[in-house]
Amino acid sequence: MKHFNSVLKKASCLLLAIGVCLSMTGCYFSGYLTPETQGSTEETEQQDDAYKQKLDEIIALLDQYYVDDYSTEELGDYLAEAAIASTGDRWSYYISAEEYDAYTEGNANAYVGIGVTIQLTNEDDEGFTIVSVTHNSPAEAAGLQNGDMIVAVEGENAVEMGMTEAQHRVRGEEGTDVNITILREGKEIDVTITRQVIEVEVVEYELFDNNVGYIKINNFDTHSSRDSIAAIEDLISRGADSLLFDLRFNPGGMKHELVALLDYLLPEGPLFRSVDYKGKEEVDYSDESCLDIPMAVLINDDSYSAAEFFAAALQEYEAGVIVGTQTCGKANYQQTFRLSDGSAIAISTGHYQTPNGVTLADVGVTPDVIVEVDEETYLNLYYEKVGHTDDAQLQAAITALGK
Repeated sequence: MKHFNSVLKKASCLLLAIGVCLSMTGCYFSGYLTPETQGSTEETEQQDDAYKQKLDEIIALLDQYYVDDYSTEELGDYLAEAAIASTGDRWSYYISAEEYDAYTEGNANAYVGIGVTIQLTNEDDEGFTIVSVTHNSPAEAAGLQNGDMIVAVEGENAVEMGMTEAQHRVRGEEGTDVNITILREGKEIDVTITRQVIEVEVVEYELFDNNVGYIKINNFDTHSSRDSIAAIEDLISRGADSLLFDLRFNPGGMKHELVALLDYLLPEGPLFRSVDYKGKEEVDYSDESCLDIPMAVLINDDSYSAAEFFAAALQEYEAGVIVGTQTCGKANYQQTFRLSDGSAIAISTGHYQTPNGVTLADVGVTPDVIVEVDEETYLNLYYEKVGHTDDAQLQAAITALGK
């Protein structure tokens, strides 16, 4: 049986923040929380004693009466999740130690691997089918193709280990080799590939026949502003006379990435306002330089945080027409605190507002042109199964641009 002290040690990790990164504000720093910064009082100490006593009682009863064994590691994760859930804040969350690397990779829009996307196409398939190969990746250099099926990683059956484990095995340290076995036209082929840093394609763009420059921004994490501005400049050089930003299903990201793109697009004035847990207000401003071109923004129910504030800023500056459906209304930003056991918590430490000081909390952005879609179409849009000509929201945005 496991005992209370080890569980309490795990649970107390919640109070020890080792590395702190502010996602939406794009600030990063390291440090320890001291008793002074924690602001401990006699009342909070009594509350701490009460919940520790309750936890002690529960663990003691489990140790004495529970019929099976249990894992204190799993219990620690559940305790951490429960502590965050007790705030009632839907935007705060817990990240296990096992999930942390994937979490940081996601924020960086990069990972170490070979550069393929896989899926289990049919339940009885012998392996995982490659559905895309990243351009200029080790996988492309090794000759891997869409439709190839990964049947083994380092000689072990890929399907038996499961997709998550297969992905984990293919990834690893930069510069190291991984051996995979692919099935192509009924023949197995062994391939050794050297892992490299792979940048995720965060921005997709194309020039439509009517000279509308279409830019889909998948998130506002690392290098999203760089890639968005590069896409805009390339489209304009090729004859684009208006821009359509697609932020549907965009989960948001870092404030400095959002502000950099807004600064490029908008004239002089406030771009973004934030108020932290101490009541300190910070306002980011744009310079005089701006882009004088008709713009439209596509949003939907799953446009979050930075995506919402991008649309709101263009709407308030009357710089673009907003098309689609109401956004979710996320107005808290989170700091991510690394814990001593390698896990982390992301908790809301402030609120943000539009350039005009409007909160979007639980309200979101109301489009200038509302275009609803049914549930089936919504899912097909998410999985990118709807062509541009059949996309009613996209076509409405083109019409709103006067095309």
